[in-house]
Formats: sequence, C-alpha cells, structure tokens
Amino acid sequence: MTAQAALPLARFKVLDLTRVRAGPTAVRQLADWGADVIKIESPPALDQGEGLGGPRHGFDFQNLHRNKRSMTLNLKSPEGLAIFKKLVETADVVVENYRPDVKFRLGVDYETLRAINPRIILGSISGFGQDGPYRERPGFDQIAQGMGGLMSITGLPGQGPVRVGIPVADLTAGIFCAMGILVALLEREVSGEGQWVKSSLLQAQIAMLDFQAARWLMAGEVPKQAGNDHPTSIPTGVFETADGHINIAATGGGIYKRFCEAIGAPELASDPDYATSAARSKNRKALNAAIAAITRTQSSRHWIDLLNEAGVPSGPIYSIDEVFADPQVEHLGMAAAVDHPVLGPQKVVGQAVELSRTPQVMRSATPEQGADTDAILQGLGYGAADIAALREKNAI
Repeated sequence: MTAQAALPLARFKVLDLTRVRAGPTAVRQLADWGADVIKIESPPALDQGEGLGGPRHGFDFQNLHRNKRSMTLNLKSPEGLAIFKKLVETADVVVENYRPDVKFRLGVDYETLRAINPRIILGSISGFGQDGPYRERPGFDQIAQGMGGLMSITGLPGQGPVRVGIPVADLTAGIFCAMGILVALLEREVSGEGQWVKSSLLQAQIAMLDFQAARWLMAGEVPKQAGNDHPTSIPTGVFETADGHINIAATGGGIYKRFCEAIGAPELASDPDYATSAARSKNRKALNAAIAAITRTQSSRHWIDLLNEAGVPSGPIYSIDEVFADPQVEHLGMAAAVDHPVLGPQKVVGQAVELSRTPQVMRSATPEQGADTDAILQGLGYGAADIAALREKNAI
C-alpha cells in the first residue's frame, strides 16, 4: 500500500482551479490528507506570470501547493474545456476562488458540473459572497479584515486601525471551505448527491470575531482596541521582565490567587481593588503596573518556569526563527521536510491536526508547472499524437 493510499482522503479526486491564497489553503487541507489533487494551471504560452502568489519557486507558492499533481489546461479553449469536463465525470470535488461571475463565463458553474456528475461537490470562495450587493467586488484579505471588524479591535488603544500580521481572512475562508467540503462528502454518503459549498473572506472574518462579535450581538457592547491586554480576561497580557517580555494569563479566581502567591504578592489577591473579576477589570491599569514592577526584577525564563510550575499559563514571545527552534515545536513536527525536484530538500509548514491511526504524510513538494499533464491525459485515453495536437493548439 502506498503512502497516499493509506491516507484518509485517498479515495477522493479533487480538481483545483484555485489561485493566490484562500482557495489554495482550502485545497491544501484535502491534499495533505491524501486526496488526489490535480492542480489545473494555464499552459506556458498563456501564463501571465507570478501574480499575487509570488514566484513558483518562492516560499509562499511552495508552501501552498505541496502534495498535488499539476496539469496545464486552457479552459477558454473548446478542447481544454472538454478535457476538464471529462475529468469532472470521475472527480469528487472541484474548488475555485474566481470572482463569482467568472465560473459562469467559463462554463464551470455548479449546475453545469452537476449535469455532468450529480455527485460532484463544488467549493467556491469569494470576497463577499456568491450573491448580494457586493457580489462583484474583488476580494482581498486586508479589505475583509477592515470590513469584518478585526482592524478596529487590533492594536494599541487610540493608535488607529491595525491589520493582523497574517492574511487571516484568506486563511480562515480556506479552512472553512475545506470543512464545508468534508461535510458535503459525508452528507453525500447518505443522499448520493453533491452540492455547492460556499465561503467568503467577509463571512470567515466575521465568524473569527467570535466572542467579540457576541459582545455586540448579545450585550450591545462595541469592542475597542485593547493592545496586548485581553479585552475581558484580566490580568492577561504582555509583561516586561529583566531581559524582555512574556505573556501571562492569570484570569479566573483560582488561577489569579495561585499567580499572586507564585510572584510573592499574595496581597494582590486580597486587596479589594483586585479581589474580584469586576474589580480587576475596573482597575486594570493599576494592577498591570503592580505586576510589571515585580516581573521586571527577574528574567523571562525565571517567570515562565515558575508560573507554569504553579499552574499559571505563561510563555515567551518568540520571533519566527525562535518559534521553530523551540523543542516542543520541533517535537510536533511543524517544519515538515519535502524534496523538490529543482530546489532540493525544503521545509514547509506542517499540519495542525494529528490522527492516531492515519497520520498525515508530506508526500511531495509543489510540482513543476504541468509536470503531470501527459500522465493525466494518458489516463483519460489520450494518445501521444492527441497530446501533441492539444499542445500545438495551446489547449494544454
């Protein structure tokens, strides 16, 4: 049994029409767990260059497209579209993140695909939704961060809106879409029918607001910027030490009492200004100052070890290189090795989910453009002369 055949999604074939980040993130979830993903790209003669995904051999593109096969196909040509529809006949999933109208112009919309294969699942990611007043607007992560409220609650109080340091709307839209596709595959086992799975950057960003959104919906509170302080759990935030800064999360009566005892300040637990959650919220600035006066007397390592031993969550604030040097991160295998045919040995970001019986396997690096075109076409019954003719017409 091959490594791919042993993986939980190995029985599914996915046609990947995605670009940039949100769509590739969705497909990466399926590819990493063993789905046979065919990444469909423009033929070399029609390729318009790097685009927003960066150069093909760059870190971003390589991290997004591992564990896939690549074929080139011109969906705007009759021959290319015919090949795609032939692939749809035996596929399980198609994923795209075009602007909503594009799929209809290309003839790869859900109703068209469903007429070919009633079991097909189409996963679509857009900026703002497949319908509604903003349907035709181009989507971009930072636009969704702003419209989804995230930038209004990120950063230090009064400094103005701040974007998050990762494309969180893109990434979560992709993850939500992948989850929807998996739900649709499970439902198909009962109904025998596929369906259209939709996600958008705006929906994903609002969903990720979570308790901050609930504060408004249920309590009528408009959250504001809180900087490094947790907006509702106090004291939780960044505290200066003798050699840097650390995070401490000492919210809740029991943890807060243990925290005060551990840092040698039991009076902070009994002081009426800090004894209750409401009092700590009201007097947050004074409490933070009292804690910082103590934490500045010892090193970060001293406090992290001491507090964790006392059952109080605390941790370092790493730069990215320090993240991957941490022994726990190394143990978790978050830097996954692949061997690229051109670049040689590389490392990509590992999966955040573990399965006990069928662990994820980093099977292959991102393929070269069209590396598998001939093999895929041969599997569909095309001969060498047919393939040469298709290439001559720039259909592949």
